[in-house]
Amino acid sequence: MRKKIRVLEIIDGDGWCGTKEQTYLVSLQLSRYFDVEMALASGNRHLISRLEGKIPLRFFQKGHKSEKRRLYPYRNLYKIIAEGNYDVVVTNSSSAFNFILPFWRFLRKRPKLVAMRRSGFIPSFFSAKLKYNLADAIVVVSKDVAKALREKNFFPDRLHVIESGIDLSRFYPSDEYRLAVREVFGISEDEKLFVNVANWLPYRKGQDILLKAFSKVAGQNWKLMLVGHNTDSEDAKRMVKDFGLEGKVVHAGFRTDVEKILQAADFFVLSSRSEGIAGALLQAMASGKVVISTLAGGIGEYLKDGVNGFASPIEDVDGLAGAMKRAAVLGRKEYEVIANRAVETAKKYSIEETGKKWKDLIESLCR
Repeated sequence: MRKKIRVLEIIDGDGWCGTKEQTYLVSLQLSRYFDVEMALASGNRHLISRLEGKIPLRFFQKGHKSEKRRLYPYRNLYKIIAEGNYDVVVTNSSSAFNFILPFWRFLRKRPKLVAMRRSGFIPSFFSAKLKYNLADAIVVVSKDVAKALREKNFFPDRLHVIESGIDLSRFYPSDEYRLAVREVFGISEDEKLFVNVANWLPYRKGQDILLKAFSKVAGQNWKLMLVGHNTDSEDAKRMVKDFGLEGKVVHAGFRTDVEKILQAADFFVLSSRSEGIAGALLQAMASGKVVISTLAGGIGEYLKDGVNGFASPIEDVDGLAGAMKRAAVLGRKEYEVIANRAVETAKKYSIEETGKKWKDLIESLCR
């Protein structure tokens, strides 16, 4: 009997974001085909609670930022890889890749190495030569990101496009929790609710753009809900106050029930300056919501303005405000047509399809 391919997924840090959610989902899919283990921070309760008992977990880091300056995460990860007899190692973020750099060339047996690039940002010359040159394959999450990297001659022969996937068993059209969620947050049924799901990172997720745009067009019965890490922070509340939006913005903070939050929404809005393929946007589309988004990263590959949602250029406050206004005045039938198209679009990005593409890549590397 042929030996099962052994795969080690590496992810650093102790928070929760799109990168970690995708690492979690892909790892589960690959465990259907291979022996998969994950090296992660012992403080990452989000991943541990989801994966414990499903795939073996190996801890190399506590997850605190200060720890990155110490040697033992590198030593721990070296020991895991040296003793694990893995065929393939996947670094799921640029910072995860950094943890293997000091020792990779000194491993007695080097597995095939796969690196992730989730944005079209071009690494420096030294990063390309000293870091990504080690990778046997570089996975990018959208065709647009791949195009940007190829135009800069960034290892074009090693680039593989595998779009991020979503869990369609979790995100689908339903109104089951709509009224219950609205009641919890004090939102009446006649109010138009726009939801933004993104950790509070204005420099990247553009919440400053979103709040400025919302302040220009928000009607009397409009509400905006911010969902994600630190969206209930003092910094977030201060920015809302600066835009004169107190009472119109709900600070929901980090939530594990995003699928229920989306059921309560009328519209989903994303204002990012930088994205890979924007899993949160696809989740909202799968949930049957009319979406509004900037065309960051690979979003333009699937979001078509006026067809399955509404789009605006990055950093364009007036464009985003106008797109929200166009969505808000849709009649019921127009809304349903666009929402149904959004659902059909999202179905093309199932996590099962993503898992199959990863399976094909790993098998090709191990031949």
